Amino acid sequence: MTWDDLDAHLDRVPGTVSAYVGRLDAPPTWTRHADAGHYAASTMKVAVLAALHRAAETGALDLDAPVPVVNDFDSAQPGAPRFANAQPYDNDDAVWDRIGGTASLRWLADRMIVRSSNLATNLVLGHVGLPAVAEVWALAGARNSVTGRGIEDFAAREAGITNTVTAADLAALLGALATGADTPGPLASPAACTTMLDVLLAQEHREDLAAGLPEGTRIAHKNGWVRGVRHGAGLVLPDDAPPYLIAVCTTTELAGGDDQVEDDACLLLAHISTQVWAARHQL
Repeated sequence: MTWDDLDAHLDRVPGTVSAYVGRLDAPPTWTRHADAGHYAASTMKVAVLAALHRAAETGALDLDAPVPVVNDFDSAQPGAPRFANAQPYDNDDAVWDRIGGTASLRWLADRMIVRSSNLATNLVLGHVGLPAVAEVWALAGARNSVTGRGIEDFAAREAGITNTVTAADLAALLGALATGADTPGPLASPAACTTMLDVLLAQEHREDLAAGLPEGTRIAHKNGWVRGVRHGAGLVLPDDAPPYLIAVCTTTELAGGDDQVEDDACLLLAHISTQVWAARHQL
């Protein structure tokens, strides 16, 4: 299948499918609506992870110090009541089991990524702050992505404060982590970038981009999903070709919320991932 064939296939998908595919430190091989904005869902958690490690490197935060585990957060909307997460919408009971106790920021950040815990995300975000996440996006070269609020901050959402990403910006963020693991870069030290990639490699939600790769293929990635949205962004590390970036953002009727439709959205991302893998030597 050629890139034109893939575009033609995606033209038939209702809604917007965006993509960015390419090698590190090189122009992309294939893009599709790569600068189109999408609701971020859980992909914004990569920027929160980077903000945490940047704060740790300056000494502003200690990754291993215990912090209180609570479910009570400031809204990004000035004057709005504090808000809380709902456990049925989370993906990790382990964080909820610690409410009233403590956990390290390092452990919370791991759960934020590998299990995509919303509660862990808001706890980490409460310590690093939204301006630090905005700085991460800017340093990575992201042009259109914004993290304006925590997860389930409905007062902020109703006021128009939201979280958006683009496929190009997600690729830029992962690319900055990947190149930063080898050479000092704008986000963090090589050691910190390597640590973050290791967390992304441990991702347990593997039903979209990872599902399109051969068993055992390493991919440092983060996905995100809510009704109408399914995204995946990753750094793929083949054994027989140079690493490559893939970011796919979908706002479509394929992610409508019921199990069958959600399966269709995952299958779409897996299909794209499979096609890119087949072209890995020519990227």
